[in-house]
Amino acid sequence: MPIPIVNSIASWFLKKRFHQIELFLKYPNEVQNELLLELLDIAKDTKIGREYDFASIKSYRTFAERVPIKNYDGWQEVIERSMKGENNLFWPTPIRWFAKSSGTTRAKSKFIPVSEESLEDCHYAAGKDLLCMYLNNNEDSQLFTGKSLRLGGSKELYRENGTVFGDLSAILIDNMPFWAEFSSTPSNRVSLMSDWEHKMQAIVNETMYENVTSLAGVPSWMLVLLNNVLETTGKQNLHDVWPNLEVYFHGGVSFTPYIDQYKKILPKKDFKFYEIYNASEGFFAIQDRNDSNELLLMLDYGIFYEFIPMDIYATEAEQAIPLSEVKLNKNYAVIITTNAGLWRYKIGDTVKFTSLNPYRIKISGRTKHFINVFGEELIIENAEEALKNVCMRTKSEIVEYTAAPIFMEGKEKGAHEWLIEFKTPPRDIHYFNELFDNALKSLNSDYEAKRYNNITLNKPKINIARKNLFYDWLKLNNKLGGQHKVPRLSNTRLYMDDLITLNQYQPNP
Repeated sequence: MPIPIVNSIASWFLKKRFHQIELFLKYPNEVQNELLLELLDIAKDTKIGREYDFASIKSYRTFAERVPIKNYDGWQEVIERSMKGENNLFWPTPIRWFAKSSGTTRAKSKFIPVSEESLEDCHYAAGKDLLCMYLNNNEDSQLFTGKSLRLGGSKELYRENGTVFGDLSAILIDNMPFWAEFSSTPSNRVSLMSDWEHKMQAIVNETMYENVTSLAGVPSWMLVLLNNVLETTGKQNLHDVWPNLEVYFHGGVSFTPYIDQYKKILPKKDFKFYEIYNASEGFFAIQDRNDSNELLLMLDYGIFYEFIPMDIYATEAEQAIPLSEVKLNKNYAVIITTNAGLWRYKIGDTVKFTSLNPYRIKISGRTKHFINVFGEELIIENAEEALKNVCMRTKSEIVEYTAAPIFMEGKEKGAHEWLIEFKTPPRDIHYFNELFDNALKSLNSDYEAKRYNNITLNKPKINIARKNLFYDWLKLNNKLGGQHKVPRLSNTRLYMDDLITLNQYQPNP
């Protein structure tokens, strides 16, 4: 199809969709309340709808009083029944797809229900909105002159009892219309390969001669792929491989530790980075402006939002609030009710609102990925901002990292232990540590108070990881590719002790 026609179609869709977006921008709380009542009405005759008498719920207050908040463990039994083919448990239309993701304390893997409604009205709708917003902000874009290089999960789809499960990316690719493959690379065959390491080289071989205009995928794994492309082609940067490359759509993990490395291999000043916030449970927010680190919360994808202030999370005082009651710059755990039948579900993410008109957010971390053994309340946002600042001052670069507490023992005070794999290490790791400690103090008053005169916490302990340590650990645990991530912060030493042990062993060449 000629490019002017493609751009005309995109422009028409853009204008049509922006009228709908303006509705929830102008009336956000009304749109959310109407959505909640619609979801309740749709599911009133399901098992859970009858159990909590959805038919009689006419307000958010009644909904919050009657329906309990649960994490995956609270949903596991009913989801397993649904996977075996039992219908009408928590959503009226049959659930045919389940997105597999990392597990919980009770299960090795989570299986998140994906309904036809969430597939079309959430995941696919968000993909279209992302393009709409990008094109609206970049009228001279030549995005449709080439292809999008997508990097999804490494797991194939499995079929049992009439249901299908696998990585969300594999489910999305498997259900895309046939024409969508013409605008994407690599082919579906390569995208759905299960062996990650063979798949990486297959992607390089299939894409390096294509006209790639955009990239889409998780930053950590995309960086591995792009470095393989440069190594295979012998080029210095990606613009020498793909001259028309103009934007990278990224999500899944924080971009902060990777931004400098991406700018080195994508050196054009007008190259764009666009962040998205999605998960197996749904698509939540989109960067709607160039050169912004804030995400617009999308309010009409069939997802009703609630938030728990993190200062009362997992306490007896824990209570959720609706969108209309959130405040700026406060850390919240995200609770969702969705058009796939998840009701008041804890997704495990934390966000901060940077704007209330419209509602824009920053992802601040995970409810489980923090260190608060000594009352320091260290979150990922603090860690990554501090690391970014110190790397800039010491001209060092980080590939991956993790941190865990060193517990008090006898008279010995506690501390935080860090294991960092550097691409470019600092000249003096002790100076790096001093700067890092001070940066954390400046960003987190609770950490600063616990570090004051070493009252509770000693200075951090930093270990340098050998090359490819975290990659080897993920491979050893069958977690290469897709949405799998290295745990950044942990309140236990479960990951740290395994990694330190593995760090002592060099893999066979």
